Amino acid sequence: MAYLTLKNINKIYPNGFHAVHDFNLDMEKGEFIVFVGPSGCGKSTTLRMIAGLEDISNGEFLIDGKRANEQGPRERGIAMVFQSYALYPQMTVYDNIAFGLELQGADEDYIDEKVRNTARILGLTDYLDRLPRALSGGQRQRVAIGRALIRKVGVFLMDEPLSNLDAKQRVTMRSEITQIHRETGATTIYVTHDQTEAMTMADRIVVMKEGYVQQVGTPRELYFNPVNMFVAGFIGEPPMNFVRSKVQGGKITVGKTALDLSYKLGSKLAQYEGKELVFGFRPEAIRLGEHDNAYVLPATVELTEMLGDNTNVYIEMEGEHSILKVDPHDTPDVDSKITFSIPYESVYLFDGETEQVID
Repeated sequence: MAYLTLKNINKIYPNGFHAVHDFNLDMEKGEFIVFVGPSGCGKSTTLRMIAGLEDISNGEFLIDGKRANEQGPRERGIAMVFQSYALYPQMTVYDNIAFGLELQGADEDYIDEKVRNTARILGLTDYLDRLPRALSGGQRQRVAIGRALIRKVGVFLMDEPLSNLDAKQRVTMRSEITQIHRETGATTIYVTHDQTEAMTMADRIVVMKEGYVQQVGTPRELYFNPVNMFVAGFIGEPPMNFVRSKVQGGKITVGKTALDLSYKLGSKLAQYEGKELVFGFRPEAIRLGEHDNAYVLPATVELTEMLGDNTNVYIEMEGEHSILKVDPHDTPDVDSKITFSIPYESVYLFDGETEQVID
């Protein structure tokens, strides 16, 4: 039996706005689950329903097989880390971390042991006597995590905890949160709009759009086997390239180049004749020049972005615009004519109407 279960969860506000539609998910003990999607997709609302901070309009939430819809936040055994650190500014780091146990009336020696052990895990031992204003953003976030971590709970919820940090701090805190999760073994649900955080931290990812779950899977499954154009375009940086075109004579036109779809569609080819399909490929899947077992396309270079380990090359193909990701040593000149190849196995085809992937 799953540790946490969400069955047909819906959130409908009094004004009629339907924020979350039929959310279904089973989570095992110790899993690190990430909810990801653009702003307003319902991920934070779902997290708050799990926490007990929002009522569930329809559906059922189970903790270890028992219905928890009517339970308050404390009864659910859940700790939450918010986007804002929500620290008490007049309290030291020690007192901020200890506050939850003090409210529970825990023994003073027990509190001291737990606080110091938590501080050791989070690298805060040298900061226990400081006030929050004397800490960096990353250190404050660790204090907020410590305040949640010190409580005896089975589930940790994190709502965009790194959004207030700069790029370097986010990279550091990603690895720290992942390490804390491994050490504690707690079930963790983490909300973010950043697909990089999702890909690097999650055991499984839940991709949401406009209140609907689009796909649930491991980072690898979502990257290599997206179910639709939204997931394919959301996961990956730069995003997947898409070109819309009709199938004519068993071929699809990209720019002015007609590409034979029999390699991809096989016996299904005839049923798509005359229909609009979307030809998709990831920027990093290409190789410059002509290669076997691949679609070969000509292009003109519009712009290049040197990023150190790779270069983003912005191209134009007779009115179609795409991005290629190449080795920096192979960076072509702006305005130059190039040829690139996309291996057959790296091409994705999507139904032009439903935007679902074609197997």
